[in-house]
Amino acid sequence: MTRAYLDHASTSPLRPEARDAMVEALHSLVGDPGRIHEEGLASRVALETAREQVAALVGARPRSVVFTSGATEAIGAAVWGAAERSRERSPVPVHHVVSAVEHSAVRRWAERTGEVTVVPVDRGGRVAVDDVLAAIGPHTVAVHVQWGNHEVGTVQPVAEVVAACRERGVLVHVDAAQAAGRVPIAFDDLGADLLSLSGHKLGGPAGTGALLVRGGLRVPPLLVGGDQERARRAGLEPVAALVGLGAAAAVLADPTRLAEEADRAVAQTDRIRTGLAAIDGVATFGSAEHRLPHLVCAGIDGVEPQGVLLGLDRAGVAAHSGSSCSSESLEPSPVLEAMGVDAHRSLRLSVGWSTVDADVDRLLSALPDTVARLRELAAGA
Repeated sequence: MTRAYLDHASTSPLRPEARDAMVEALHSLVGDPGRIHEEGLASRVALETAREQVAALVGARPRSVVFTSGATEAIGAAVWGAAERSRERSPVPVHHVVSAVEHSAVRRWAERTGEVTVVPVDRGGRVAVDDVLAAIGPHTVAVHVQWGNHEVGTVQPVAEVVAACRERGVLVHVDAAQAAGRVPIAFDDLGADLLSLSGHKLGGPAGTGALLVRGGLRVPPLLVGGDQERARRAGLEPVAALVGLGAAAAVLADPTRLAEEADRAVAQTDRIRTGLAAIDGVATFGSAEHRLPHLVCAGIDGVEPQGVLLGLDRAGVAAHSGSSCSSESLEPSPVLEAMGVDAHRSLRLSVGWSTVDADVDRLLSALPDTVARLRELAAGA
């Protein structure tokens, strides 16, 4: 049975361009890119080419790109670095501003490194710029705002937040893990200080990511011990994996290709929304106007998310719940709670570069029957 993979927001399959580049690199590159012998210099050239490719994707200078093991590390480096930078200058308390729908990596790093003010969002999951500014205090070291939400896809007013914070001299970190490779990003033009991204969400290999650092900004490194990444991140770089990340980024750095994939994703998620609307007791979450192209989140009355996911899986459809209760934790989704919607019964569906219309067909065929059977079981219990 051909399966429909609709969980690209969690991780996207490796693009063939990335796979081929990695295989070639694993065969041909053996040296430490920090050495001056021929093997090391060959690895250095490959590493810097990958850096240029990632920079081109997000509209940044190559020197701004610090390679990491993924978005989680990049976020940690951004949050901890902003806090430590402030502590090195002054012993005053450290204060972060985060929106109520930020990823747990942002929230937990902020809580670990200082005091935190959480800015509320509207029912669509969008933060108001004035509320962000009102939360800034005399000891605020950074404002953290995601480009687009990982559960409902809502896009935040990033440019407005960045511009307003720059006027106040406050650093801004943008979590672009869901946005990179989905929408155009121009880091230098945006004016943000820090931006984190993930490799595996855009079709690169797992274990890769990057932190973008504005030119002229110096933040202490999270990982120390060596002078790799211009002394901004210690540890031997996984050159073959980063070559794969660069190859995936190069595909999407073509504006035409990026737009084609985004347009196809919008068409597919619009079909999904239409199908969801035809099922009684189903409501979609997030902003209808400000949203990422690839992600749909819906609440389903009367059924538990685990049952829906298992039913879809049996029908050959891979999906996820917007609530973390279906994965590692039994807690409801803090994102959906912050939006004031049902945080216990949700379904997240996300498309990507490998999604075809037949995948959406399979979902739309399987979901109504799955929900109906689960409701019958619940009624008879």
